[in-house]
Amino acid sequence: MKLPRSLQGRLLLTLGAVMLAIWVGAAWVTALLLRHEIEEVFDSSLQETAQRLLPLAVLDIVGREEGDAATQRLATIRSHEELFTYVVRNERGAVLLQSHAADLSAFPPYDGPGFRTTGRYRLYSEEALQGTVIITVAQPLSDQSTIIREMQMVLGLPVLLVIPAAFGAIIFAVRQGTRPLRRFREQLERRSEKDLTSISAEGLPSEVAPLADTMNALLARLLSAFDAERSLATNTAHELRTPLAGAIAQAQRIRKETAEPLTAQRASDIEAALKRLIARSERLMQLARAEGGRLTLDADSDLRDAVSVVVHDMNRTGQQERIVLSLPDTPVLSPIDPDTVGILCRNLIDNALQHGGKDSPVEVSLSASGELSVGNAGPLISPERLEVLTRRFERNGSIGHGSGIGLSIVSTIADRLDRRLQLSSPRAGAHDGFEARIDLTRSSGIRFEDGTA
Repeated sequence: MKLPRSLQGRLLLTLGAVMLAIWVGAAWVTALLLRHEIEEVFDSSLQETAQRLLPLAVLDIVGREEGDAATQRLATIRSHEELFTYVVRNERGAVLLQSHAADLSAFPPYDGPGFRTTGRYRLYSEEALQGTVIITVAQPLSDQSTIIREMQMVLGLPVLLVIPAAFGAIIFAVRQGTRPLRRFREQLERRSEKDLTSISAEGLPSEVAPLADTMNALLARLLSAFDAERSLATNTAHELRTPLAGAIAQAQRIRKETAEPLTAQRASDIEAALKRLIARSERLMQLARAEGGRLTLDADSDLRDAVSVVVHDMNRTGQQERIVLSLPDTPVLSPIDPDTVGILCRNLIDNALQHGGKDSPVEVSLSASGELSVGNAGPLISPERLEVLTRRFERNGSIGHGSGIGLSIVSTIADRLDRRLQLSSPRAGAHDGFEARIDLTRSSGIRFEDGTA
């Protein structure tokens, strides 16, 4: 038989089988002992009956008149069922006295005092007056078997009630005993791949606790390695800012001081490349924070402030009022850090500016329920492409010149906040374009417009 995969199932099956075997063995031994004891009681009753009746029979026979050898059958005073029948015979086998219900065919020839068993009866014989008066008492074996069976049933019925109760107690004890294991398993099931904090090993049995300690040690090493990687990316991006800014200044100076058009064009190309590198380093710092920084505060803040600051700043830095903002009249409160909201909003808007139509507006709206929506006009994107846009360094074909990690940053933040990121094409209420929506107040899973996850 194949054992269940779960530890709880194995314990229940093993303990149940062992307990059942013990109960069956105990019941079988008890039945044998009970049968033996009841047979001893019946044999004792047979012997006691014979020894008490024999003196009375002797007195009756000796007191008869000479020549009266007729068999006497004792009359019954009241009709009843006889458990014992008897006959009194002389040494020649002639019946001198018998009980009213005695069946003479059930009494075999006398072969000495003591017990004897025939096909249907248990017999006991005793003699007196030097073997001239013999009494034999008989009891039907069916009566004895019936009484034994009834006694065994009386003893067995409580056992049949106790066994289910014992199974219930075993199930309760096993479930209580494995509760720490189920709690440990549930902790693991609820974890995302980015949650590397220690797992509580409280209440775990001593056989399993070392496994939890080993797992926590492994998680600590992984967390240390990931922290080192994020720290390297953050420090590298930060350290590149100053030399990149100096290189941009030098390129701008060369472009202004040279009179050669070709040299000026090359200086402009270098300046653009350096600016893209600065933008890429800023994205790397944002990604490092999205993967390891704290994203929430202890107190709620108004999401409208963070969104409006980002939109006004991006409109002021060269977007010619392409970004159209729509905010609710009432505050939208959320525990998410305003800086995190700013990173989300800036990356979504930058993605829309990079990949949307050059002359079409980018529509940014924040609903009263806390859903941030960023949409732009442009060609339709297939559901298959929507599924991979949140991957790192993934662009929508050859359209645009983005870094390819903007939506990945947004997806990482949404995943850590347990919020929903929904990508759709076409955008709501239109036949083209792209729209990204994220719920900043309620937790839910990440999914796509076509229902994939």
